[in-house]
Amino acid sequence: MDFEVAKAVSSRWQFLRRFPYGFARLYCSCTQPRTFSRTAIAVVLIGSIWATGGGQVWAGDAEGEAAKSDKAFTKWTQALWPEAQAKGISRAVFDRALKGLTFDPDVLRLSENQPEFSTPIWDYIERRVSADRIAAGQDQFEQHRELLGKLEAAYGVDRHVLTAIWGLESYYGQSAGARSAIRSLASLGFKGKRKAFGRTQLIAALKILENEDIAADKLVGSWAGAMGQPQFIPTTYLDYAVDFDGDGKRDIWDTTSDALGSAANYLKISGWQPDKGWGYEIQLPDRFDYARTGQNSVKSIRQWASLGVERVRGRRFPRLNDKAAIILPAGSTGPVFLILNNFRVILRYNNSIAYALAICHLADRIAGYSGLSRPWPKTSVPLALKSEREELQRRLRAKGYRTGKIDGIIGPKTRAAVRAYQKAKGLQADGYPSLEFLNALREDS
Repeated sequence: MDFEVAKAVSSRWQFLRRFPYGFARLYCSCTQPRTFSRTAIAVVLIGSIWATGGGQVWAGDAEGEAAKSDKAFTKWTQALWPEAQAKGISRAVFDRALKGLTFDPDVLRLSENQPEFSTPIWDYIERRVSADRIAAGQDQFEQHRELLGKLEAAYGVDRHVLTAIWGLESYYGQSAGARSAIRSLASLGFKGKRKAFGRTQLIAALKILENEDIAADKLVGSWAGAMGQPQFIPTTYLDYAVDFDGDGKRDIWDTTSDALGSAANYLKISGWQPDKGWGYEIQLPDRFDYARTGQNSVKSIRQWASLGVERVRGRRFPRLNDKAAIILPAGSTGPVFLILNNFRVILRYNNSIAYALAICHLADRIAGYSGLSRPWPKTSVPLALKSEREELQRRLRAKGYRTGKIDGIIGPKTRAAVRAYQKAKGLQADGYPSLEFLNALREDS
């Protein structure tokens, strides 16, 4: 028997501790006689060793590794002091915030599985623009109509979009996250692929405590350190949060006016254009050249209309001189959108097409507009696994196409590479990287 298999399975010692020899017997009883797999044999061996006490060696090893990791984590956090001091953070605040802090492994797991990039776009949008969230949004809109009117007058940001951001980020203030922002950001900064982000945001979070904007026990949020009702990361809070109610505190956690005012201020400074909307659902003419699509292919709406682009349901474009681009988030068989500048501003809030479309669609539904005209192509199999998306990027790069970083994120560069490959192979060049497309790439190796 291959001992490496047994060794690999033994790394799950915590699981086996709950299900020792009995689990091994149950596992093997499900196999055909005389056809045990190497993994099944390994489980039997481990179960037997555990039953006789040998498993305690592995448990001890794991506990020893955990202790080493905690020690390294503490050493790393303490080494941040010179940087924190240079940013004006006192030793007292630094010590209080980091005292007894432990590494949170769940943060790394969650960072590898962000739904904006791992969930089919139709599932992502339908879950977030649900009937309940629309109804709750309309109710909150009515309850805060006066405040939303004041915010729109002050910042020029559409009141329905503000309500939608509030609803998507924290379900209208009801679910803003309960994880310690200090612990989450320290964990990201210590280990994983977002070390620079975690370190920068941790120092900024300490600055928030130094400024006494919020008590340490209330500095909570998501696994990524996004905080309060608008889910601001610490640097965004420091740069854009506002005290809209004038009480001397920029409270995005418990004060709705500050939370929504801060979101509006962020969008305004990011370039929001008043009274321009975010874009339109459109339909394309037959034999449309999909090479013209993508966020970087910008034309006036007048130019798009001359190419046969129309709004759905026979509606007219209100402003023909606006600059816009066409995106096909689910390929040529799904809904198609003409996006304006304000859509790009929402991408500044969260750089995900799925997120921005969810915000815009929820805003429209809260305002009373109907759903999308064209259905999503749910029979198409998207690349839901990060490993698949990374493989796609690697294979395209190996063939000479520029995809940007190999990060599993299907951004404008990757979509352009997909379109270029599709065009070279005589395929529908819509830039949509489905599993069928990846399989074609695999065969063309």
